[in-house]
Amino acid sequence: MSILAVVGAGPLGAAITHQASGMSIARRIVLIDDAADVARGLALDIRQAGPINGSSTAVEGTGDTGAVVGAGVVVVADRHGQGEWTGDEGLALVTRLRTLNPHALIICAGSAQAGMVETFVHEKDGDRRRIVGSAPEALRSALTALTCLESGAAPADVSLAAIGRPPKDMFVPWEGAAIGGSRGADVLPAVVIARLDRQLPYLWPPGPLALAGAAVRVARGVMGRAPGWVNVFLVPPVTDDRQVRGVAVPAVVDEGALRVVWPVLAPRDRVRLESALAG
Repeated sequence: MSILAVVGAGPLGAAITHQASGMSIARRIVLIDDAADVARGLALDIRQAGPINGSSTAVEGTGDTGAVVGAGVVVVADRHGQGEWTGDEGLALVTRLRTLNPHALIICAGSAQAGMVETFVHEKDGDRRRIVGSAPEALRSALTALTCLESGAAPADVSLAAIGRPPKDMFVPWEGAAIGGSRGADVLPAVVIARLDRQLPYLWPPGPLALAGAAVRVARGVMGRAPGWVNVFLVPPVTDDRQVRGVAVPAVVDEGALRVVWPVLAPRDRVRLESALAG
């Protein structure tokens, strides 16, 4: 196990720290916020709950951004009393984090941080495999729950991805989805699939607990605690010279970074993906 750094002691950052501590995905978790006393107080509260949760993770709070040095994963969340890191301030933060820790995967956990990921890759020449947004994983979880209600399947028996740019330009490649070992398009009637597709934009933005769970799931995968794929927002590589936009796609862990795994796409879905990439 390694070190997990969470930047921001707002409700989202606190939820991420609490969930990650309870699941023991890291040896040590550092919660960082300019409001250092708040970060230290939250860390103490979570640490005191450790014996109840059966967690042995060391949790500490600080106001020093330099504490990200040595972390295997850095999660950018929300500041105490100020909301998610976004815009120019968020970009400056991510740039500083990358300077301090060139090798960590940076996970932007907020629902409004997709632009920060995209801008960092395009304008700061950031490694597109080492900065992602985790909110699409929370969206996929919500859609999975709705699919379970429609199909009667258990969540573990449903495998689907949400692709595109949230909230409006998202779609599910039902040809590549699986429900109970069968193709999703064969299990669900066309009218049900159409209804789920219409509901997709209204599932955005996910709530703080879902966003926290998504960030922790991505972090677990990178830290080797949960093999499999996750739905993340990133700027995918292309074979030509185009500067593509970021999209939500399924990805797997590859040497501490995330690599896109393209699902089976019907011709209509390929057109929708190209439209999302081109903007």
